[in-house]
Amino acid sequence: MTTRIDALDVLRGVAIMGTLGTNIWIFTVPAGPAGILAMGGAPGTAETLLRFLSNGKFLGLLTLLFGIGLELQYRSAVRKGLTWPGRYLWRAALLFAEGLLHYILIFEFDVLMGYAITSMVVAYLIGRSERTVRIWMVAAGTVHVTLVALLTLALLAEDAPGGSGAVTLYSRGGWTDQVAARLEHVLLLRAELVFIVPMGVVLFLLGSRLLRAGVFEERGAGLRRKLALAGLGVAAPLNLVTSFAGPAWFAVDRYILPPLVALGLLALLTSIVLGMKGAPGVMRRGLAGVGRTALSCYVFQNLAASVLCYGWGLGLAVRLDGLRPWWVPVAWAAICLLFMTLAALWLRRFDRGPLELAWQWAYQAPWRRQAELQRS
Repeated sequence: MTTRIDALDVLRGVAIMGTLGTNIWIFTVPAGPAGILAMGGAPGTAETLLRFLSNGKFLGLLTLLFGIGLELQYRSAVRKGLTWPGRYLWRAALLFAEGLLHYILIFEFDVLMGYAITSMVVAYLIGRSERTVRIWMVAAGTVHVTLVALLTLALLAEDAPGGSGAVTLYSRGGWTDQVAARLEHVLLLRAELVFIVPMGVVLFLLGSRLLRAGVFEERGAGLRRKLALAGLGVAAPLNLVTSFAGPAWFAVDRYILPPLVALGLLALLTSIVLGMKGAPGVMRRGLAGVGRTALSCYVFQNLAASVLCYGWGLGLAVRLDGLRPWWVPVAWAAICLLFMTLAALWLRRFDRGPLELAWQWAYQAPWRRQAELQRS
């Protein structure tokens, strides 16, 4: 049990750092998210390769881990004899509120809102029969692939995408200007949920079933080998091809192949952790610490990147644009090292991250108030 939990903490830590590996390319574009949405101008070979290493893969890994977490919550409720989904829906509502605040105040491409919506759907499916689960996975997967195919065909039918233009909101605008823009363009900026939710249903349920199949146990060695071969041996080379295929293929490059690569990463990293002997080293402890404070680190990394890159902060996206792409991995490593260190220091005194503690307090508040009324 302890080894399995350690493996999950390490995987969460890797997923959080890998998520920043994708998002850092958004923050460091002088035009900010507007430049990414415009899909103007193909990046050079070096930047394309660097983006390939993280794009979509750690979103897929994090989504799988959320599904595994949901399975663990379900098991806990069953073990305690609690009604399901019951209180879990309040947990999902709090996650949605957290994601909404994160979107408005910090980052356009928040994933927490999508996970909250997905978890509300999957909560009603996770305890159903294998046949029912398979039907829902196939249906959601079909919807997801259809949406990606339609978008890809539409982009292929268009002329070459235009550039981002003279967008100064992120290079010169203030923080309040960005908040106002997120509120004004909420439908456009939250359009990614159309892809995250059906993909999330598939990956949440898949994560649940992988846990039941013993993927984090010694008996799952054969399953992990198959997943690693399919994800890293087959999907990853195909993903490399789509990375160079041009902007029109971005949906395939982010939402179809990377989740398959994520399965390979989950299998490989789990095998590595299970094969480790002796006390954890510095790197493993650091990754596990990030995993234990995953929500706090996710929000913090986007806030730190905003301060570094946007005009209301240090404005490095414009100042160092001539050094792109090489300064971008340096910024990623610096932010990761910062929140890994802060997580380690925080966990010396607390067993949860700061946002996790606040979130847990809010989660328990309705029943704490109910218990107080019953005692009085």
